[in-house]
Amino acid sequence: MASPATIPVFSHTPIEAIPGIVTEARATFRSQKTKPLEYRLTQLRKLWWGLKDNEAALAEACKLDLGKPAHEAFMGEIMWCQNDIIYVCNNLKKWMADEKPPDIALKNAVVAPKVRKEPLGTVLVIGAFNYPVQLSLGPFIGAIAAGTTAVLKPSELSPNTAAVLQRIIGECLDSSAYFCVQGAVRETTELLNQKWDKIFYTGGASVGTLIAKKAAETLTPVTLELGGKNPAVVSRFADTRLAARRLVWGKVINAGQVCLSQNYILVDKEVLPSFINELGIALKEFFPNGAKASPDFGRIVNERHFHRIKKMLDETRGKILIGGSMDEKEKFIEPTVVQVDSLEDSLIKEESFGPLFPLFPVDDLDEAIRLANEVDSTPLGLYPFSKKQEEIDRLLNEITSGGASINDSFFHGSIPNLAFGGVGSSGQGSYRGRASFDTFTHRRSITTTPSWLESLLAIRYPPYAGKLARYRKMSAKKPNFDREGKVRGDALAWVYTLGGGERKIVAVRWVVILLGE
Repeated sequence: MASPATIPVFSHTPIEAIPGIVTEARATFRSQKTKPLEYRLTQLRKLWWGLKDNEAALAEACKLDLGKPAHEAFMGEIMWCQNDIIYVCNNLKKWMADEKPPDIALKNAVVAPKVRKEPLGTVLVIGAFNYPVQLSLGPFIGAIAAGTTAVLKPSELSPNTAAVLQRIIGECLDSSAYFCVQGAVRETTELLNQKWDKIFYTGGASVGTLIAKKAAETLTPVTLELGGKNPAVVSRFADTRLAARRLVWGKVINAGQVCLSQNYILVDKEVLPSFINELGIALKEFFPNGAKASPDFGRIVNERHFHRIKKMLDETRGKILIGGSMDEKEKFIEPTVVQVDSLEDSLIKEESFGPLFPLFPVDDLDEAIRLANEVDSTPLGLYPFSKKQEEIDRLLNEITSGGASINDSFFHGSIPNLAFGGVGSSGQGSYRGRASFDTFTHRRSITTTPSWLESLLAIRYPPYAGKLARYRKMSAKKPNFDREGKVRGDALAWVYTLGGGERKIVAVRWVVILLGE
């Protein structure tokens, strides 16, 4: 075994080897090998130790690929996955157990209806470059837990991390069930040419659209974790210091290469000067000697993305208020605050995926809601800042998003066992914790009809003459509402429930009466 501190050389998987890999994965699944609880737990535990043994290599790989500080590598990548594995192991037996469906009528209870959780089959997981450990292994952990066989395709844009992940999978997991395929467009295209039982993709909407189209050819289900032009809204009733600190953090972590971070900030004009001042204070506090000199600020992943972000900043018609410096050689872009006044501005029209802070002044909450819906009607995240609950409620009700963090920047996306996913153009499906297990699981409804029930089932067999009236008497339900959709009063039920209401309230009433006696 190679030293865990070393980083293997990244190399593409031969195109001609890919069909064979998928064939082996499918054969292993059909052998029933991956279905038992103990098998799944053993693989997950081995993966945990693989991460533990390769912590130094993964941290160094994240540094080489993204300039990611060790603190961020452990907090958002390595320990995240380790803790996720432990959480899944502690709950997997419960998740796998058959479920008894609720509200089953007595006449149907005799066939013992249940829901069995079955693995979907052989799945493909395509990871992303910005969190190359978490966004690759997060869904992969769910696939193992669900009992599928799986192929991981890490992002080639973070090649050092991809190479370490391949070593971990190859050395720690069952080599007949779990595989890592390396490469770029050609290799990914060949993977998509294979038949899968589920495809899980994290990345941009343009590639996600292509994957969804390809999957549709074979009716393959997909989970798409995409990005979005996420709005933050700073109300006139917000704590501007709090909002500034938390939104700065959301855009400097990983050098702003976070699909969940705010893409622009709608700021009430009344608090705009205070908010701008607090942004400067927060940046100075986080990086006393400047972001470039700080060991705690990352770098843009490659030259193409550096120039993409630079182009957005070059083309803005807004006013740069803070920052603006760049270093192409280091792929460094300083956290930059820009005040803009048009939705057509380059910093608003596209997702920056970098450390840019476009500020758009608004007159009131109505304007903020209208603009947010014009920019992107289904962003991945929403970040409302206000001390007034009625304002928070309006923003949540009138702006759709995959998730939301109130008075914070994507806290909801940092909870490992809280389901995470997009909506509309920001994605479909969800994962993390129990949701990761569910996304690779088929809920199979099962009944068992006893032979003694045959005489009672005669009503369903032809000839039907004379049976419909009997069936109606046995099965038809009477509505408790009239033709106008209004609920009718039921005098007997009103008396029984002592005036109606929820079950708990009714129970309390009866307890009071009985104790009074």
